[in-house]
Amino acid sequence: MDTLTPAPVATGTFRAIGTSNAVLVTRPEVLPEAVEIAQRHLREVDRAVSRFRPDSEVSLLAARASRAPAEAFASPVFTAYLQAALRVARLTGGLVDPTVGSALVAEGYDGDLDLVRSRAGFHQVRVAGVPRWHTVHLNVSARRVSVARGTLLDLGASAKAYAADCIADLLAESLPGGFAVNLGGDVAVSGDLPEHGWAIGVEDAVGAVRQVVTSTGQAIATSSTQLRVWDTDDGPRHHIVDPRTGHTAPAVWAQVSCAAATCLEANAASTAAIVLGADAPEWLAQQGVPARLETRDGRVLTTPGWPDEARRAA
Repeated sequence: MDTLTPAPVATGTFRAIGTSNAVLVTRPEVLPEAVEIAQRHLREVDRAVSRFRPDSEVSLLAARASRAPAEAFASPVFTAYLQAALRVARLTGGLVDPTVGSALVAEGYDGDLDLVRSRAGFHQVRVAGVPRWHTVHLNVSARRVSVARGTLLDLGASAKAYAADCIADLLAESLPGGFAVNLGGDVAVSGDLPEHGWAIGVEDAVGAVRQVVTSTGQAIATSSTQLRVWDTDDGPRHHIVDPRTGHTAPAVWAQVSCAAATCLEANAASTAAIVLGADAPEWLAQQGVPARLETRDGRVLTTPGWPDEARRAA
């Protein structure tokens, strides 16, 4: 997903947390500081919750939990992001679960995606258990977290979206003007709106804009089964695991985009929709989530509240 808007909005782009990111501002003079605030926050997030850094808090906790239940003190960043992940698990009834890390490793996603894709093959020799989110205990005031034996937290389903929310809030608190923060397709906005709102393009896996929607404060998030993909000896895999099975969720949808008050909530809905597969449209409608669901052959379904396809980009 790319954020599109006419001048005089200024845009800064950079890579971090394994994806392409952009910060858009309505006051061009604040762009350098806005980008620095975003990059600094993402560095803190990476140190706290990256599954691919051996020195991250997530990795150190997993090492302790490899043989027995474990607990640790958590930094303010780790505490906030784990609290957000557990909130997502509650909101989705466990369809989006932060304890799927070992299952992702068992499916082959055990390192940086470029490294995973460079392998000649990968044969799954086991199905990893998913401890489930209710086995994670977080004392927010004491910043203390405890997990069951064998738990490897993976906050990928929530951390990027929550970071977009946090950065958007930081920018609005620190700088004048309006802001759109796009972290790999998760878009949060804050501050002053452009004259006609923020025009947000929903992109497919090859970068083609499928539809343009307007945000007047809403966050938009997209979950895809076509981007973070890799091949194994047992067939292709993608990064969204169904915690009920411990396996990659069936790729019923190429991608799902959702709108909500926060990017965290929008991404929770879009990720849950991928896990639910064919049951997703009914579930999204029941939850009151405006959504756009696209099948692998390009058919589009929408739920009430999502704008019609008239604004499809050329």
